Amino acid sequence: MATLQAADIADLITTTQRDLGRLRWTDLSYDLQEYVALPMILQREKVSYQSGQALQWNVMTGTSGATRDTGLYEVDSVNVSDVMTTANVPWRHMTTNYAIERREIAMNRSPAQIVDLVRIRRHDAMVDLAKHMETRFWSAPTTSTDNLKMFGVPYWISWTDNSSASPNGGFDGGDPTGFSAGAGGITSASTPNWQNWCAKYTNVTSVDLVRKWRKAATFTNFRPPVAGAEYGSGRNNYGYYTNYDVIGPLEEVLESQNDNLGNDIASKDGKLLFRQTPVTWVPELEGRTGDPIYGINWSVLKPGFLAGEYLREEGPNAAANQHTVFTTHLDLTMNLICHNRRAAFVLAKSDPTA
Repeated sequence: MATLQAADIADLITTTQRDLGRLRWTDLSYDLQEYVALPMILQREKVSYQSGQALQWNVMTGTSGATRDTGLYEVDSVNVSDVMTTANVPWRHMTTNYAIERREIAMNRSPAQIVDLVRIRRHDAMVDLAKHMETRFWSAPTTSTDNLKMFGVPYWISWTDNSSASPNGGFDGGDPTGFSAGAGGITSASTPNWQNWCAKYTNVTSVDLVRKWRKAATFTNFRPPVAGAEYGSGRNNYGYYTNYDVIGPLEEVLESQNDNLGNDIASKDGKLLFRQTPVTWVPELEGRTGDPIYGINWSVLKPGFLAGEYLREEGPNAAANQHTVFTTHLDLTMNLICHNRRAAFVLAKSDPTA
């Protein structure tokens, strides 16, 4: 039997990768019970691709006020105002890898065995990347000097204790903790409309949490009168996300409202809805301070990927200092962007980022 050469091994792995097809976020073996971030941000076609040194997009912060009532033959009054502000966030980079040893190829010479070997290693790399992205999606850097972490949901949807000034909630989200320049480089002081809704609740009851949830969902349900690709299509796409310390008691509230439960003591488990939208359990929010509930409008919160760096797969290449090992790297450059912070909310007992 001929000896396998380095070029032969690389060709075998490359051919197998090609046969397996493009990388996809499907068929994952799960460590977490639920992976919320990836299905929501990728399967709903909320992906944009950009180039440049950072992610940049326009935010409409007001109107010109040019509209007025007029009579016959009145002199025109032209009012041109700059109503646009540029938001920006830096790119964030993620990488993972998998490797095949030359002797593993020699011990698995049949095509089916080689395909299985590469598939398993590749699959493991994707699962690890998925788990890492899930963690980053539901967290945020605590300081602007953090040059590694993605700007996750708590960065864009921030919480402040506004229980004194706004006991039932308000647009008081403010700037994310540790970012004096504001979310996306826009401060809430300079642009008051650039704040999400937040409220403090104490108990998971219909007269406390649910009442504040209703108000939050109503006041953040913006429907633009004129559709625009940058500023929202007018079609809202909401989701609600929390941990089991909230979902469990809410299911009990739901059961208490229903007199026809039959003999199933958990008949409402997994059936929790808010205004016909499922309330989703997020394992990454387990143990989170304040037991937050996030209301996310996926029409305005989405990931941006650097063109050419979306699940880029490079290799196999011979590993340095390991002459029998061939490594393939998977790279991803992205960050989350938000077009309208007022279309999102968070309800919590205390600061979820503490």
